[in-house]
Amino acid sequence: MGGLRGLPALALALLLAACATPHYAPPPPRAAYPPPPAYAPPPNAAPAEETIPLAALPGWDAEDHTAALSAFAAGCGVTRDPGLAAVCDRARALGGLDDAQARAFLEQRFVARRIGEDGLLTAYFAPEYEARDAPAPPFTAPVRPRPSGLEALRPLRDRAAIEADPPEEALAWMKPEDLFFMQIQGSGLLDLPDGRRLKATFALSNGQPFVPIAPILRQRGDLAAAGASAGGVRAWLAEHRGPEADAVMRQDPRYVFFDVAIDDGREPAGSAGTPLLPGRAIAVDASVHGLGGAYWIDADSPTLGGAAPRYQRLVMALDTGGAIKGAVRADLYLGRGEAAGEEAGRVRHDLRLYALIPGSP
Repeated sequence: MGGLRGLPALALALLLAACATPHYAPPPPRAAYPPPPAYAPPPNAAPAEETIPLAALPGWDAEDHTAALSAFAAGCGVTRDPGLAAVCDRARALGGLDDAQARAFLEQRFVARRIGEDGLLTAYFAPEYEARDAPAPPFTAPVRPRPSGLEALRPLRDRAAIEADPPEEALAWMKPEDLFFMQIQGSGLLDLPDGRRLKATFALSNGQPFVPIAPILRQRGDLAAAGASAGGVRAWLAEHRGPEADAVMRQDPRYVFFDVAIDDGREPAGSAGTPLLPGRAIAVDASVHGLGGAYWIDADSPTLGGAAPRYQRLVMALDTGGAIKGAVRADLYLGRGEAAGEEAGRVRHDLRLYALIPGSP
């Protein structure tokens, strides 16, 4: 991703195997809403008879429709779809809507189309880590900036080869397992002993494929399937810090370089170049889905212990990820910090994905 998702948060669950909210003024009465804008469906859109009204979506009645409309207005500005852009302009021109009014606005302007069969929902977050300005055990892993000079021009090597060379420069020093997880997430917050907090954001990857290490640990007998959450993997790496953990991490050849700046307190930007919306932004496969699009997720049947039983909500496609591939594959951004990380590490749910399309039911 251009921002947080330099790597997938398949990170968390597969490691192993969102925002300025507009303030709205009172809207016109429902009957006074203008008709939906004209919309020319893209070539791969389903025919009209395969769409359903939003009211028929599983879980739609229980949605926070005001929050859903706020998320749409905050994230829709990056869309390149003219029909969606027209609805976006109308949403951003509104004042404060209550839940019933927000629901009416969305239902009048969108229909839903299910995409494919069941797929997979995972989640990611912006983690916080301790860091140092200079190496001192256990802070022995350098946060490397984008390579310079000839190194930046030649094909970049795999993780093992990169780590074998001393860094040209280190932006900070971290525990090895923390850096590994931050590379999977694509960004993170670094807390230094003097009270400074830095924001590390994705600068460049070496272009190598992401290889999850949880299956490797399970096959070796080091982790049971129930313990293959992000927390379980991270705990194993910390417990075996040194050559043993390094050897496992190096089986993932993908490596990420970072930019670092003083933390401004805002959510990181995704590949769409706009701040991610906690709980309302997803990373998608950009070869299938346009960034700035609106979607409905209906996910259940978690496979990891302690997970929320279901996720049903309107979300915006604002990011991408190296392992987020296919039409029914989404990675839900859950925010910053430890609590978001604990939740994200448990998300591995069966997913039914619906595209929201401008038009009439």
